[in-house]
Amino acid sequence: MAKRVGIDKLLFAATLLLTGVGVVMVFSASAVLAGERFGSPYHFLFRQLGWALAGLTAMAVLMRVDYRKWKHPGVVFTFLGITTLLLVAVLFLDRSHNTHRWIRMGAFSFQPSELAKPALILFLAFFLEGRLKALDDWRHTLVPVALPVALFSVLIVAQPDLGTALVCLGVAAAILYAAGLRLRYFVYAMVPIVPALLYLVIFVPWRWQRIIAFLFRDRDPQRINFHINQSLIAVGTGGVTGQGLMESHQKLFYLPEPHTDFIYAVTAEELGLVGAVAIALLFAVFAWRGFRAARRSRDTFALLLAVGITTMVVAQAFFNISVVLALLPTKGIPLPFISYGGSSLFVMLASVGVLLNITQQAD
Repeated sequence: MAKRVGIDKLLFAATLLLTGVGVVMVFSASAVLAGERFGSPYHFLFRQLGWALAGLTAMAVLMRVDYRKWKHPGVVFTFLGITTLLLVAVLFLDRSHNTHRWIRMGAFSFQPSELAKPALILFLAFFLEGRLKALDDWRHTLVPVALPVALFSVLIVAQPDLGTALVCLGVAAAILYAAGLRLRYFVYAMVPIVPALLYLVIFVPWRWQRIIAFLFRDRDPQRINFHINQSLIAVGTGGVTGQGLMESHQKLFYLPEPHTDFIYAVTAEELGLVGAVAIALLFAVFAWRGFRAARRSRDTFALLLAVGITTMVVAQAFFNISVVLALLPTKGIPLPFISYGGSSLFVMLASVGVLLNITQQAD
């Protein structure tokens, strides 16, 4: 019989440390840029700090709410429906940075695609819990599962944001695997996914240029390879102990978006190998404790929720760090808890609140 215990302190500490490091590094990476664009070096810092406080408040509240309260059709399908409407609505709003990713209301803005991940996690955990013995049922299990995953992925790709769509697919795959879906069905899923992915990469010029830049790093270093080369310079310059906080040179208009997609490169330059490895280890601790909570749960709903939330965080961290280190082609995926961005930070911290509540249920 499960009993209520304290929250997982290691998971809680790792989350707080990553968030704290994120606030400091956002200020360090953005101060010069913010001063140039907005006349104040604290522009991005204050915004990130505000979202961090809001996210931590949400985390503190949600970790005290029994996760079973979310296992209700009204909650699940309302969340899924609102997210779908927002993903459709954002496509009809004005472009920002040549994309339709943000809904803006005055100084406030957020990305509906960030809601898509927890919405899918909640839906899949709720839906699959009662169908573990009927996972092979195409009509009543596989098709109803595939429809919202495919719909969200298509809407997010249309923004366009292929990276977040791939994260959604990865999270869905992890939950289905944890539920016990046979491996052959993942192979079947690749039949439509692989051709669609190839089309989205090969026939979209700027994506294809990123692939070429990844495969041939010495080609055109001042144009298509400029970003990744600057990232590698930042990482290499940091050495073992780094140049010191606030002392990065690559953030001075060399690295693109140093406070968002490439903040890990700035961190490696300023804090060195020691700081970069410490952050990677914190994500490793997060993965360990998150999957441990899933493994120890006797409640299938809790297990699938924990797997989904942990995968969401760890997968994004893996992709972001791999891009910065030129292990994967360049893709705009934020580093969880650390990159500048209110929508991502708030959703991640709120989701961790649910995960922390699950850790309170012990065998």
